[in-house]
Amino acid sequence: MTAVSPSSQASTLDLPSARRYARVLIIAGSDSGGGAGIQADLKTCSALGCYGMTAITAITVQNTLGVKGIHGIPVDILRGQIDAVIEDIGADAIKIGMLATPEVVLVVADAIRRHGLRNVVLDPVMVATSGDRLIAPQTAEVLVRELFPLAAVVTPNLDEAALLLGRSIDGVDALDGAVQQLLELGAHAVLLKGGHLPGDLVVDLLGQAQGRRLRLQSARIVTHNGHGTGCTLSSAIASHLALGLPLEQAVSLAREYILGAIAAGADVHTGGGQGPLNHGYAPRAQVIVGA
Repeated sequence: MTAVSPSSQASTLDLPSARRYARVLIIAGSDSGGGAGIQADLKTCSALGCYGMTAITAITVQNTLGVKGIHGIPVDILRGQIDAVIEDIGADAIKIGMLATPEVVLVVADAIRRHGLRNVVLDPVMVATSGDRLIAPQTAEVLVRELFPLAAVVTPNLDEAALLLGRSIDGVDALDGAVQQLLELGAHAVLLKGGHLPGDLVVDLLGQAQGRRLRLQSARIVTHNGHGTGCTLSSAIASHLALGLPLEQAVSLAREYILGAIAAGADVHTGGGQGPLNHGYAPRAQVIVGA
């Protein structure tokens, strides 16, 4: 297998010439139903040839029908998970998902700063596919203040962007203005996902602080299996960043992967509600990086 050379984040045991796997640390909540959260993240990393590691922020009582309960992990245990992984194994990219409370946000932001973590993909998980709200209202303000400036890209859907901006986003023509407002909140780059808009096309817009815009569109795939799409896309972006790709290419390839996963699982029935994607429709062998 051809080796690739991502920009490595240091662990205490990293050596420049060491052969190792491309590493993604996932900081997110657990979905007992397996379609979203940590479970979807790990499936995505594995399918794309990366080595996934976890720092679990919360345990949800969840299935395809919705979220029935949330149990937060104590912040000292969360901090310990992150430190244990980074100090021993290291990471080439970070995916951040569900952070339910301001205290959890602060712990994660502190860890990113202390360890000098890069290639951070922030999925501001606020509302589940079922419509269940997953974070405390006051958490959004702390999330923006602490984590937007530390992330390489923030990946809200329209509902999350509306909560962050305090207004609705009514159509494709409104995406650019919304992206600009999100960038003005301190983000370096924003991928605004337009899948909740009506129409036969799904349009997403990637905007960067220096003014670059990348419009990505595709035909809508008709399916009842949309659970975990946001988690999957953000993990796929992180995986491609871990493999050393620049942001625009990482986003484009991540989007190709998720479209394939949606299409491959479109007519499969899992549970009585919003089912999962087919994350393993075209798995890659684990990629080894380094000399």
